[in-house]
Amino acid sequence: MAFRCQRDSYAREFTTTVVSCRPAELQTEGSNGKKVLSGFHVVLEDTLLFPEGGGQPDDRGTINDISVLRVTRRGEQADHFTQTPLDPGSQVLVRVDWERRFDHMQQHSGQHLVTAVADHLFKLKTTSWELGRFRSVIELDTPSMTTEQVAAIEQSVNEKIRDRLPVNVRELSLDDPEVEQVRGRGLPDDHAGPVRVVSIKGVDSNMCCGTHVSNLSDLQVIKILGTEKGKKNKTNLIFLAGNRVLKWMERSHGTEKALTALLKCGAEDHVEAVKKLQNSTKILQKNNLNLLRDLAVHIAHSLRNSPDWGGVVVLHRKEGDSEFMNIIANEIGSEETLLFLTVGDEKGAGLFLLAGPPASVETLGPRVAEVLEGKGAGKKGRFQGKATKMSRRTEVQALLQDYITTQSTKE
Repeated sequence: MAFRCQRDSYAREFTTTVVSCRPAELQTEGSNGKKVLSGFHVVLEDTLLFPEGGGQPDDRGTINDISVLRVTRRGEQADHFTQTPLDPGSQVLVRVDWERRFDHMQQHSGQHLVTAVADHLFKLKTTSWELGRFRSVIELDTPSMTTEQVAAIEQSVNEKIRDRLPVNVRELSLDDPEVEQVRGRGLPDDHAGPVRVVSIKGVDSNMCCGTHVSNLSDLQVIKILGTEKGKKNKTNLIFLAGNRVLKWMERSHGTEKALTALLKCGAEDHVEAVKKLQNSTKILQKNNLNLLRDLAVHIAHSLRNSPDWGGVVVLHRKEGDSEFMNIIANEIGSEETLLFLTVGDEKGAGLFLLAGPPASVETLGPRVAEVLEGKGAGKKGRFQGKATKMSRRTEVQALLQDYITTQSTKE
């Protein structure tokens, strides 16, 4: 059967009867990980809330002001997950989250239109699609698309929107000869009853269970953002329809204004200004790296000539990288001394390097990493890695000193 939401996608509220209500659980996933909610599956005589299907997510809304957190299809019925029970036989008022519903209508009808035009103009078949939270993606059966093809599809779909072509929904019996001529990827295994066909006048007829606009003018506009490489030699075409285009333009305009203020130039000069900044940054980074290398050599010589040289030598710097530490170790080149170098936040994360006699480094390296709560690897008298607790450097120094003292006693 077709639900009320499928018979009238524009209806925002209606009254119906509760058929059943049984305990259920809903698994959700958020910023804090997966969570299981306890609640109820409510079945209604009819529903205004679309259950997920055909690539379209489910609706949100309320039943007697009780929030519906998920709607799923089960045969000819729809399960509405709520956290409050409803009495079977009671009359209830169902309201749909209209902003979400209309957005899904625009994206879904937009997908039908883009799919039909891509097929008509370039014989590019749609193999799947996804109505995402921020953008929609159509998977086309082609390894690549040209910029000209994308532009032609975008121009054609927007011309059809301006032509205000009607979108009609019909139901055909399974044995109707017209079913064989309708585009589609097959029916669900548990499908029962007539076949629902969505038609854009003179453009497309497609089997579909989703909610759609009644006229292409309700799409307002379609913007194709570009293409990406898809799976198995396919191409993903990314698009926005209707209000999503307006929101995208608002975000883009906000970004443009912010860049104009930061770069002190008009929007038409943003790219050139960023290129100049990138070039300047590269030069500064190169100069900084050269200075850091010179500093590493200087530090190595100072350590080597220090009266405290020998045993365990420790050095920490906030600025630096692995190359900086390795230059120091290379310049010193001693295998009689344990050299413990660290760079990064003194009490946070950073990098470390242990250099010295190969046998000693092989023994001590993993223990140093463990104390600093990090990971590392090494060979030939070097062990280096990442640390999460640089605040424990003094513990490492004590560990190294104890090792040296123990070795001296043995000798």
